[in-house]
Amino acid sequence: MAPRKNFRNQAKKEVKPAAVVNKNGVKVEASVAASGGGFSGTKIFTWFMVLALLGVWSSVAVVWFDLVDYDNVIGKLSAYDADGDGDFDVEDAKVLLGLKERPVSVLLREAKEEYAVKEPDAAPTPDDDAAVPLPPISDDFIPDDSRDEATHPYGDENNAIDTKGELVEKAQPQQTVEESKQYNNQPGSYNNQPGSPETKETVQLRYNAEAESVPEPEADVEPEVESVPEPEADVEPEVESVPELEAEFVPELKENAEDQPKDKLKEKAKKKKPKLLNKFEKTIKTEIDAAEKLRKKGKVEEAVRAFETLVLQYPQSPRCRYGKALAEDGLAEKMLSNDMLQKAIGTYKEASELPNATPDLIKATLKKRAERQQFLGRMRGALATLEKLVQIFPEDMALKNDLGVAHLLIGDNNSAKRVYEEVLATAPSDGFAKVHYGFILKSENKIAESIPFLRDGLESGDPGTDDGRFYFHLGDALQRMGDDSAYKWYERGHQRGHFASVWQRSLYNVDGLKAQPWWTPKDTGYMDLVKTLERNWRIIRDEAQSVMDRTTGLFVPEEENLREKGEWGQFTLWQQGKKAGESCRSVPKTCGLLERYPEATGCKRGQIKFSVMQPGTHVWPHTGPTNCRLRMHLGLVIPKTGCKIRCTNDTRAWEEGKVLIFDDSFEHEVWQDADSYRLIFIVDVWHPELTQYQRQTLSPI
Repeated sequence: MAPRKNFRNQAKKEVKPAAVVNKNGVKVEASVAASGGGFSGTKIFTWFMVLALLGVWSSVAVVWFDLVDYDNVIGKLSAYDADGDGDFDVEDAKVLLGLKERPVSVLLREAKEEYAVKEPDAAPTPDDDAAVPLPPISDDFIPDDSRDEATHPYGDENNAIDTKGELVEKAQPQQTVEESKQYNNQPGSYNNQPGSPETKETVQLRYNAEAESVPEPEADVEPEVESVPEPEADVEPEVESVPELEAEFVPELKENAEDQPKDKLKEKAKKKKPKLLNKFEKTIKTEIDAAEKLRKKGKVEEAVRAFETLVLQYPQSPRCRYGKALAEDGLAEKMLSNDMLQKAIGTYKEASELPNATPDLIKATLKKRAERQQFLGRMRGALATLEKLVQIFPEDMALKNDLGVAHLLIGDNNSAKRVYEEVLATAPSDGFAKVHYGFILKSENKIAESIPFLRDGLESGDPGTDDGRFYFHLGDALQRMGDDSAYKWYERGHQRGHFASVWQRSLYNVDGLKAQPWWTPKDTGYMDLVKTLERNWRIIRDEAQSVMDRTTGLFVPEEENLREKGEWGQFTLWQQGKKAGESCRSVPKTCGLLERYPEATGCKRGQIKFSVMQPGTHVWPHTGPTNCRLRMHLGLVIPKTGCKIRCTNDTRAWEEGKVLIFDDSFEHEVWQDADSYRLIFIVDVWHPELTQYQRQTLSPI
């Protein structure tokens, strides 16, 4: 305290100047006497010093008498302590200005404080949930994807980032001829999912749709009843229920959720809640919830850093690693980065293989991993993940159903069929298994056998059955059996939003395109192409006839299972926007005529080919797969009678040298009852209302 006393004494000496006696005998300050009472420079200086010293005195008084609550002031300034070091300095300013990231410790502290404010009455952790030691991670643990994907052909080539750095969907691996037999010109092959790439502009929707079936951790909900024992890692949990389908679907068959007692609904909700924390993790639940809070709020970069910190602190915690995978998954969606998504896939695997992971966490983690592998086109890796899931949870029929789909996605219908036979042997009323089993039977041309499975599966209203493909194939099967109830199912599919109309039943569509069954050349805007075809039809005909010799094998039988009877051969020049070079060498003049028409040669959802149909041929009523193209038919060799084509309820005939144009996404049917062959040239073109960007980015069909 000595310095303070000296400072005070010094102040006394400075503020009491020497006094003098004025002419009236009164003592006055020397500075006043010298100035004669005016504001001289000396007086101004003196008053300045007085005011300055008063400020000093105020500071001394504040310190000496403790007039200011410093703790309160510092507490308010702590709001600007952005780097967590206890004061406000240059580093804090950098953080606040966005020049430096906030430390994870600060993020977790803030999230925990917010969590504590919102949940002041959180129940304490029971004594029986005290921390338990976890065994070390095995030495042979592989944290990435290499173990089960290094040996299969669908590797990194399926990860794609376009030139703009955006996450893009890759086409599936090229199928063999045998795998592609089933309805290539229709939605009969299971490994192409309908709709989303064409009807939506973003990939995020696919993420959201896929995430629905995987249980999300509840960050801000405390465990319900702690007295209920947590399932140990080696105890089989209850079969995970799948979210209920909307109540309005098939209302005569499904009970409306609003009519059910509230207690019953609550009971169902409790059964669905997954148990993701082991005993040890309940002791660090607040820290996990704080990091999870960041992810739930969309702060995925901060969530990734927060969970990385938790993983470093608790390396054997499956829940921390699962949270890290979810955060990386969310960051991949935000960045549209396949590399980040691949990192999340590896972290999902790490979480599932850690000791003491709860059964629910293992199930949720591996399901999420399989979905993301499928998203990246790693179908065989996803299949291996689902096979592992079924081995761990053999009684879970939903997982077996997913495994069956994984087999279908790689074109292995036989393995899928065996899986669904196993499911139906155990759960004969499983609607999901029924529609898929019926789908497989129909792909084997077992039309009559497929109908009851498809119909019963759709009528069940079970999750996963409300799919346009099943309405499509049930209606098609009924049509082939001469059953007019086919149109009842087409109508229902239309009401459910799967078909544009009862007639127009394509599944790979762009919304808003002009829809009409028959078109004129003027309607299309492709007048120049039509005139070129019609002016040169004899040249095209002569080249087609020159390659019709069956010994050359250039014309191959139609392999899409569209014929009821007869013979139908095709010779393809362009497929999915790609030129068949060998074929064009056989008909160089025809291919040369088409080279300058990109609306045809660049149509990735169409074909350019010769089509020859022999007498006695009938083609079933069918629809093409997409509304993105129009189909031109140039008549080359047309018998005078017996050949006709119906599109919706309008039937027409071909003429030699003339072009017919129709939209093959509408139902159409063909008869060839003449006494000689019919030869036409088929040219698919982009729908004229598609933009150039859409033509470049739509996936091939």
